[in-house]
Amino acid sequence: MKSLRFLLPVVLMSLSTMAYAQTDAQKSFDKLKTLAGSWEGHVTTAPPTPEIEGKVMQVSLRVTSMGNVLMHEMKASGRPDDPITMMYLDENRLLLTHYCDAGNRPRMTGKLSADGKVVEFEFLDVAGSTQYGHMHHAMFTAVDENHHTEDWTFMVGDKPVRAHVDLQRTK
Repeated sequence: MKSLRFLLPVVLMSLSTMAYAQTDAQKSFDKLKTLAGSWEGHVTTAPPTPEIEGKVMQVSLRVTSMGNVLMHEMKASGRPDDPITMMYLDENRLLLTHYCDAGNRPRMTGKLSADGKVVEFEFLDVAGSTQYGHMHHAMFTAVDENHHTEDWTFMVGDKPVRAHVDLQRTK
C-alpha cells in the first residue's frame, strides 16, 4: 500500500508532463499564430512577372475556429485575385491548404526551423486541375513582431515562379 501511495503521484506527474509537452507541429502552429494581424508590403518575383512585380500586397492573418485554424488572405493592389490559405494541425502534422485562384487546392506540410524563426511548408498533394499551375512551396519568416516575410513558389508545369513579400504590420 505504501508503494502505491508513492507510485500514484509519480504516475500523475508524468502524465501531466506529457499533456503539456508540445509537438513540433504545435510549436510551428503557435509561431504562425503570432503573425495574426494586418500586414502590407511589396512583392518581388523571380523570374520577374510584370502583372504582380512591385505591387503592394495586403495580407490578413486571423486565428479562427476557436484557435484551431489560422486563415491567411492576400490581396494585390489593382488585381482581382484573393487566394485564401488555411493552416491547421492534423494530429501531429501542421498542414496548409491553399485555395488558389488557379482553381485548385494544394496541401503542404510545415516545419519550424531550428532557430524558431521560419516555418517552411513542403508540397504534399493537390486537389483540382493543375492546368494553370499550382502553389508548391511556402515559407514564413518572423523578423520581429512588426515585420515578417513570405516566400511562395508557384509551379507552371515544371517551371517555378517565386514571389517574395516583405511585410510590415499595419494592425
